[in-house]
Amino acid sequence: MAQQTIHPEAVHETNLPGLNFVRRGKVRDIYDLGEHLLIVATDRLSAFDVILPQPIPFKGKILTQISNYWFGIMQEIIPNHLVNVDFEQFPPECRPYRGQLEGRSIVVKKAKPLPVECIVRGYLSGSGWNEYRESGSVCGIRLPGGLIESSRLPEPIFTPSTKADVGHDENITFERTVSMVGKEVAYKIREAALSIYRRACRIAEERGIIIADTKMEFGRFDDGLILIDELLTPDSSRFWPKASYQPGKSQESFDKQYVRDYLLSINFNKRPPAPMLPPEIIQRTSELYREALKRLTGKEVE
Repeated sequence: MAQQTIHPEAVHETNLPGLNFVRRGKVRDIYDLGEHLLIVATDRLSAFDVILPQPIPFKGKILTQISNYWFGIMQEIIPNHLVNVDFEQFPPECRPYRGQLEGRSIVVKKAKPLPVECIVRGYLSGSGWNEYRESGSVCGIRLPGGLIESSRLPEPIFTPSTKADVGHDENITFERTVSMVGKEVAYKIREAALSIYRRACRIAEERGIIIADTKMEFGRFDDGLILIDELLTPDSSRFWPKASYQPGKSQESFDKQYVRDYLLSINFNKRPPAPMLPPEIIQRTSELYREALKRLTGKEVE
């Protein structure tokens, strides 16, 4: 049954024996090319921090295209880790693996990641909504009373968290961020993250998408800071259709919330192993990712 739901072009795990494997994250596989790293966005999907057994067709290529699109736009705000995005220009040792790499991989600088996730919220949803209901604040930031689920905040807020390869990230205060990375770096990443979010929101809303919140990562490189990992994708952000936005409830989305909702409907216990997904859930999820790409960039998946 599992094989019937796996698209022939989907990549769940890379197998590149001629390259130096570094590590496998929830979605990305990383290889060391010497001076640079090779990052491959697979079609894996994690929900509730559990990796699902089936890939979502085209997901990795879509994430790569959307990230590269935003990296280009945000270059004026802060440099990023991209070295090469064109497979034809990749090192020779990558050539035998065109089928697994083309369209879903990038060659990047070897930055040292900061130990915090930089989250910006413009709307009250997810863990931020849960925290607000309990305390009236999010990550130590006091918010106005009377807000409801999915409310637009008066101003976007910077709500960092710790990074967890396994399990859940932990929301932290800005003061703790300062203690972890230093005052100067903390202020720089907060300013950059807020600037990126505001610019992205203006662009996305013109194209019918609300970016409710997003997560980004920064790293140290050559005594400076650069953007790393992915940027403003359906995996790292909540994308809502602007046309159907209605505060007071959870929103339709262009991300993996569709899968989360299905898993909740079957009472998934949020622990491995994850159940198999029906073919229609996989297909619809792939369609939502493709729709996000089309709306944002005007392009189909390459």
